[in-house]
Amino acid sequence: MTASAAQKAGLPPGTIVFVGRQRVEKIAVSLIEYDAEHIAERGLDVSENWREWATRPAVAWINVTGVHDTELLRRIGDGFHIHHLVMEDIAHTVQRPKLEDYGDYLYLVMRMMYRDPKSENILAEQISFVVGATYLLTFQEIEGDVFDVIRDRLRTAKGRVRSQGPDYLAYALMDAIVDNYFVVMEEMNDRIETLQSRVVVGNGLDLLERIHRLKREIVFMRKNVWPLREVFSGMTKSESPLVTGGTRVYLRDLYEHAVQTIDAVETMRDTLSGALDIYVSSQGNRMNETMRVLTVIATIFMPLTFMAGIYGMNFELMPELRWRYGYAGAWAVMLTVGLGMTLYFKRRKWL
Repeated sequence: MTASAAQKAGLPPGTIVFVGRQRVEKIAVSLIEYDAEHIAERGLDVSENWREWATRPAVAWINVTGVHDTELLRRIGDGFHIHHLVMEDIAHTVQRPKLEDYGDYLYLVMRMMYRDPKSENILAEQISFVVGATYLLTFQEIEGDVFDVIRDRLRTAKGRVRSQGPDYLAYALMDAIVDNYFVVMEEMNDRIETLQSRVVVGNGLDLLERIHRLKREIVFMRKNVWPLREVFSGMTKSESPLVTGGTRVYLRDLYEHAVQTIDAVETMRDTLSGALDIYVSSQGNRMNETMRVLTVIATIFMPLTFMAGIYGMNFELMPELRWRYGYAGAWAVMLTVGLGMTLYFKRRKWL
């Protein structure tokens, strides 16, 4: 099911309306609650008392898969005292990556990109983060994500994540998303290199189609990646007490990774533009070569056509018509002219 943004027309601000394509049939909610010594993991029922989870002392990571149930989103928002405009943006799944500070919590939006194994196209889903003092809410559109490595670190108490707060957990999840960008871009770069080698020696409209398809995917990636520099910079410079000084150090590193992804996307875009220029130039060179050969052939046959036209008029008083060796002589002259012009063109390297 696909919901259009036109459904929101005329509604009051903060009205929660799902916009996007429904990708899961049933919403699933999972919980990981932890501190330095203990961890608990289970699924949550949609009828939970969400207000209770907003005040528990341990860090609670609640992940919601599927955002089409607007009633559930409203209840979660009311339980955690989240502004209706935030819940409206969560249900509107075509948001631009951004960061907003609401005092008691931070709201972030990112896009998680991955490659469709069937079509080889780059796909993306919206990931929304609500970072509170003792909780982290994440909302995603479909099952499956790049967070399994973070879940394993939580379960095995590896690294700093178990001893830190929700801000560090949010950083770890965002870092996993950005790291996956590099995987997607590496695959994209391999496709571009393969295409470049074909463009140099190949021909055909399929190459032009591939170039334009890759350019659309690069534009799509750039649209999702470019705003991250502003998001991570804003979070690093934020004066919110929800972001601790220890986490800011890691956020600066995440900012550098975002800049690297932007540079990589720009480089791939320039490479594709160069490949398109090479394709157009090679097509033009092939056309010029063909036209040169055809022009030489036409030039060789011009005097022969002229002679054939003269002796095809059949006037009665033409003296050559009654010569005994006129036919053979005409052939001899035409062959001599044709061979002479061919040798001349070869000497000038026009053939």
